[in-house]
Amino acid sequence: MSDHTRVEPVPGPASTKTRVGGGQRGPALRWTLFIGRRLVRLVVSLLVLVTATFVMVQLIPGDPVQAALGDQATAELVALRRHELGLDLPLIEQYLRYLGGVVTGDFGRSIVTEAPVADLLATRFPNTLGLAAPAFVLVILIAMPVGLLTAVRTRGGQGRVTRSMFVNVTGVLNSIPDYVLGTLLTLVFVVTIPAFPAAGNEEPAAYVLPVLALVAAPAASLARIVRVEALKVLDAEYVRAAKARRLPTALRYWRHVLPNMLTASLTYGTMILAGLIAGTVLVENVFGWPGVGTVISQSVIQKDYPLIQGILLVLGAVVLILNMIVDVVLGVLDPRSRMGEL
Repeated sequence: MSDHTRVEPVPGPASTKTRVGGGQRGPALRWTLFIGRRLVRLVVSLLVLVTATFVMVQLIPGDPVQAALGDQATAELVALRRHELGLDLPLIEQYLRYLGGVVTGDFGRSIVTEAPVADLLATRFPNTLGLAAPAFVLVILIAMPVGLLTAVRTRGGQGRVTRSMFVNVTGVLNSIPDYVLGTLLTLVFVVTIPAFPAAGNEEPAAYVLPVLALVAAPAASLARIVRVEALKVLDAEYVRAAKARRLPTALRYWRHVLPNMLTASLTYGTMILAGLIAGTVLVENVFGWPGVGTVISQSVIQKDYPLIQGILLVLGAVVLILNMIVDVVLGVLDPRSRMGEL
């Protein structure tokens, strides 16, 4: 068979069989190995993340204790506070204490407020997740059908007007930073036309503007990727063969186009997710959202090391966990994506 001949995909994870050492692994063993490798990769990535956050925060110039206590604090008081926080220990001991605390869910105490960082995260992080989660779902729900429909309309060089409008609109949306769009939305729909709340999250309407600010650029970027991938799939031999067999259009798209398009599109979508999380932090400050975004900006100014570390670690862990979930979903949608590992 030619290297350029693509085998027609067969739906379902059980359709792919891998032979190892002359034998055949059962579906349960294959999935156990697949999930096991993903979990090991997640643990290693989390360890790297913990180390990176510790080192990065240590590189911030200035004395956090002096900044928290003020310029009027005596040297004895500063030294006592540093000893209480363990900041007078060697870096390796500080790292091991930090690592042990993270494993047990103890992120230390805020230098400024002396409150447990874990308690603050438990209060603030659900608000951030409540903003980022619907934004990410909306990005997928918008980008997938828009990209696919545009690919169908512009296939084979047709639909030049549609292609031009798609490229121009997505290009403009993708070039506007989320915090700038958030500011513009505030000026229009809060100041000029008071249709939505200016800040807070007490009512459902308060979610509209920050979610729109978060969704615009990622949805435009992902829609472009989806269109490119859909055009490749639509021109594939197995799709043309399915059309020649007079399969219904809906069935042809569901069984042959969508699974192959999703594999690449969702892979790019996970990369967009990291930018979406970062955008949430910025947009929260624009809309006065009571999440971790408004806290992290203050903690950086105040050099509140434990608070900065805790927020960065939790945000990074969420991205890593979601990446693993998407990876598993891709393994279900396209069993060929895990053939090389088994």
